[in-house]
Amino acid sequence: MPHPWGAPPARRRLQAELARPVDPTAAQPRAVLLCHTDGPTELVLSAHRSRLDARALRLIADEVVGATAREDGPEGGSTAARSAVRRQLRHQDALLPPPAGPGSAIWDVWSSAELSQRPGWASPGIPLPADATDAVARTAVLSVPLQTTPPGPRTAGSSTVSAILAVAAALVLGRYEGQERPLLAAVAPDPGRLPRALGAHDFTTLVAPALSGAEDVPGLVGSVRQQLRDPSLRCDAAVYTALTREAGGRVLVGLLPETDEGQVPCHSAPFPLTLVPRRGADAGLWLETHYHRTEIDADSARRFSEHVARTYEAVATAAPGTLPQHIDPVGPDERRSLTAPGGTADGAPRSPHREVRIDTLFTERATAAPDAVAVTYEEERLTYGELLARARRLAAGLVSRGVRPGDHVGVCLERSAELVVTLLAVLLADAVYVPMDPAYPAARLAATAHDAGLDLIITELPAIPGAEDRRLLAPAALAAAGADAPAPPDPVRGPDTAAYIIYTSGSTGRPKGVVIPHHNVTALLDATRDGFRLGPDDVWTLFHSSAFDFSVWEMWGALLTGARLVVVPYWVSRTPDDFRALLVREGVTVLSQTPSAFGQLAEADLRHRAELPLRLVVFGGEPLDTAPLPRWFDRYPETRCRLVNMFGITETTVHVTAHEVHRRDALTGSRSVGRPLPGWRVYVLDPSGRPLPYGAPGEIHVAGAGVALGYWNRPELTSERFVPDPYHGGLMYRSGDLGRLRPDGTLEHLGRLDSQVKLRGFRIELDEIRSVLLNDPDVGAAVVVLNGDRPGGAAADVRIDAYVVAAEGASLDPSAVRRRATRSLPEFMLPTGVTVLSTLPLTVNGKVDMRALPAPETAPVPSSPSAACPPGPSTREHPAADLATALAQVWEQVLGVPVGPDDNFFELGGNSLQAVRAAAVVREQGLPPVPMRELYRTPTAKALAAVLAPGPATEQ
Repeated sequence: MPHPWGAPPARRRLQAELARPVDPTAAQPRAVLLCHTDGPTELVLSAHRSRLDARALRLIADEVVGATAREDGPEGGSTAARSAVRRQLRHQDALLPPPAGPGSAIWDVWSSAELSQRPGWASPGIPLPADATDAVARTAVLSVPLQTTPPGPRTAGSSTVSAILAVAAALVLGRYEGQERPLLAAVAPDPGRLPRALGAHDFTTLVAPALSGAEDVPGLVGSVRQQLRDPSLRCDAAVYTALTREAGGRVLVGLLPETDEGQVPCHSAPFPLTLVPRRGADAGLWLETHYHRTEIDADSARRFSEHVARTYEAVATAAPGTLPQHIDPVGPDERRSLTAPGGTADGAPRSPHREVRIDTLFTERATAAPDAVAVTYEEERLTYGELLARARRLAAGLVSRGVRPGDHVGVCLERSAELVVTLLAVLLADAVYVPMDPAYPAARLAATAHDAGLDLIITELPAIPGAEDRRLLAPAALAAAGADAPAPPDPVRGPDTAAYIIYTSGSTGRPKGVVIPHHNVTALLDATRDGFRLGPDDVWTLFHSSAFDFSVWEMWGALLTGARLVVVPYWVSRTPDDFRALLVREGVTVLSQTPSAFGQLAEADLRHRAELPLRLVVFGGEPLDTAPLPRWFDRYPETRCRLVNMFGITETTVHVTAHEVHRRDALTGSRSVGRPLPGWRVYVLDPSGRPLPYGAPGEIHVAGAGVALGYWNRPELTSERFVPDPYHGGLMYRSGDLGRLRPDGTLEHLGRLDSQVKLRGFRIELDEIRSVLLNDPDVGAAVVVLNGDRPGGAAADVRIDAYVVAAEGASLDPSAVRRRATRSLPEFMLPTGVTVLSTLPLTVNGKVDMRALPAPETAPVPSSPSAACPPGPSTREHPAADLATALAQVWEQVLGVPVGPDDNFFELGGNSLQAVRAAAVVREQGLPPVPMRELYRTPTAKALAAVLAPGPATEQ
């Protein structure tokens, strides 16, 4: 039926008619005659797909048009056509397949296939106005040529076309969604249909090709052709609806039968993407793609269509023995684009990378400006010249104590100016520093000392249990030794040798040391200096532990650009109002924060009138939730303070990409982490190492200037994670992070592929926590999960929970299990709650069923009656007793569990973020301020009250 797509008024009238809903119970098709003054008259026949299919409507249309030319007039033909329709509709119910339930073939196909709720590889479509009609407004159409027409007669070729197209679509969908059995819905005619029978003979057949099996491509096409003819795999609209409701999921991609040029496009495409092969006048094939505009953007639909067309060509010409995984929808040009070195990261124009050591670059800075202030810590100030002199003296002491080039030296110091001096001194001695946080459990410190092969640890600690065979020296002792020793010799190791080893969480319970060379750090500064306008006028903070790689960026970012570094005391870093006061007092301009910590700072900032002097905030360490940022932008416009979200990994030297965050990102909930830094490369690859199309999720691989040398003393793990870069040479790191590249070259971070999580900036292997729990003799089984990690959720609400099952013959006390775990796990890795189960719930495959785990028990029963009860007469006699009651009530509010006066805040599941929240509630209620230092020293309500309000506390 001809249609005037080139005439706008006629097209609008036709679209409006096609968009009108049809009655699925109507006994006859709806017929409308459109008379156009500027074109031919059109007959539009409409019927519900469950009553008449497209071929039936075409037969009726041919009958009507033919009747107008008969000598007996149109009445005879029209009557015959109507009678044929009525006869066919009366038998329609008998022709439809029966409903499918569990155990049926169609149910088995649906259940065994991989389904998605929405096309995650596509950007969200356009919003439609409320009065938009369903069909035309919802669906758009595009066409691309199919390069090959299978040989053979037309009747045989039609089924072959459908089978090839189904396999091609499955291969593309499998790459896009990471699926091995993607589910497709193919609309196919009933093979037993009479030539001129009317009705809904086009049944929907469910097909789930096995893409990872041993069957080659020609065999797979044959199998799919058989499935398309299998009556047991057919369903109608009612059965399809039942399957989506009962079995879950839905079909994203559907296929319609081959049609001829000139037929009206199908506007009521039932799937988000519907593929229709069309044969042109020259017998060539075109692929027509109908897509739902509310779910899929036009660019994504176009790429999908082009990939299907390319894959169709490969499937149609595949030789025997060609396996499905050998066919790649990505062409050579697109592959080059996907693996190109990349442009410039947001805000970071390209700078040349110098092959230089960290200490060499610092010495140049100190020599050029010796009187500039380098480090501030409380009342202590060191100029660049003083810092270099003190570090050289300490380096001389290290050499005099037997430290040789390349030796590993532990540095276990609190944040202070002395820490900065010591780290620089180790590099000047041509050694490798291994930072260790003195707040970590002794067992973890000892494990690091043994794994890194440390002979010498610089620390103020009197001893480290488990590491008694290691030499412990205080900085003062080394400085005294260096005062009488000769100056350390110039380093002999080059910029490509190790500068530091930072230990990160390990899935086996054994932390792994990441070895980073000097030139990685200097390349990071070269890549960001110009774009971030870093220089001597800046003031940075050292906010994070030296055992956390964010500190590498903070410390060397300041000292290698001539800026001033303000070392933040630990207790100030845990008190947002005090930290904010430090930022104002010191005039800090460059701040690096995890989103969790920044959220607390932003809340504190709202309580003060004086504005912060910040000009640049760098986010890192964990995913950024942009929802709270509009309030920040209200006070600090983008033109005044830039916010930059940086994705990074310890194994790739802190940062990899950069994205400047704008107000629009906060409003849209953007997950973009930007473009790679100059010299860094990012690939998103499938499990076989092939580049995935734009928008398709896969594992993020990082190559280029920041890739580490590997894991210390872990050759097998190094070879597993650090693999050859086949596109530009060198090594690339398999991050285990899930992401996707956008056509504009930006990267979206989508989470993790394994049990690793990021919490408050720390990278944590949940399996390491599980291993520690399983080492408890009373624990027979355990599983560890992250709860509360949801968009828009407060950072303090995200928590680690453990579920444990008692060992044979043992009884479990949750508080005792958590207390024993503190011997091996630092505070940030401790489970907030330990829930005891009789057995772990399992799936049918024998894996732990995470969805069946009960709500976690946050804490054990309190050691005494809840302090939430109003204080009795005896407690009113002493301020400390009243304060203890009030503090316990605050803790109950923050922790969500009953709290007694002698219960330990941290053993009840409290963490550093909840401690900050509790202190804020105390302040809001007008109670005496709670210094973080005192809460950690005296973590029970009674003991803390005695410190804050001296006087005898009555027993409660």
